[in-house]
Amino acid sequence: MSATGTLGTLSFRALDPLQHAELLHSWVTHPKAAFWMMQNAKLQDVEREYMAIAASEHHHAYLGLHDGVPAFLMEKYDPRYIELVGLYEPEPGDVGMHFLVAPTDRPVHGFTRAVITAVMDELFADPRTRRVVVEPDVSNTAVHALNEAVGFVPAREIQKPEKRALLSFCTRERFFNRHSLATRGVSI
Repeated sequence: MSATGTLGTLSFRALDPLQHAELLHSWVTHPKAAFWMMQNAKLQDVEREYMAIAASEHHHAYLGLHDGVPAFLMEKYDPRYIELVGLYEPEPGDVGMHFLVAPTDRPVHGFTRAVITAVMDELFADPRTRRVVVEPDVSNTAVHALNEAVGFVPAREIQKPEKRALLSFCTRERFFNRHSLATRGVSI
């Protein structure tokens, strides 16, 4: 699926862990990706991580393209089996999500918001997805603002092995209501 807007076309393709490992390594070890928690990862660590994701039936990684050029990463996972096991009570249709925008020397105003909107459109394109679940670091205020902008509602803080996280949810209805109002120029 792809979305075209004023910032160009955003699309997704399955990530090839070996082909894209070098590119991902440059993204996840960049200082702007500190919350990705792979700052000290070696190329082989990144290959290993994404090979494990590729082998999982409950976790999937996608390369996000901006006008055909790799520009972001999206992961979706089943929170019944990955990331949030035992930390909340999953509901039917829950899908977990992570996203990372590639570092750039020339940031484009509104690009990250366009990316998270495209990610949410992609996740909700599957009619089985009723709610998207995220668990960003509690101190990642920039992503909390983005999440709120597309319709996420914080539920509570949870303790994961690697971080203190803000468990948040966005229903299909809330996202499409927010997205519809925003495209009509209504402040949300």
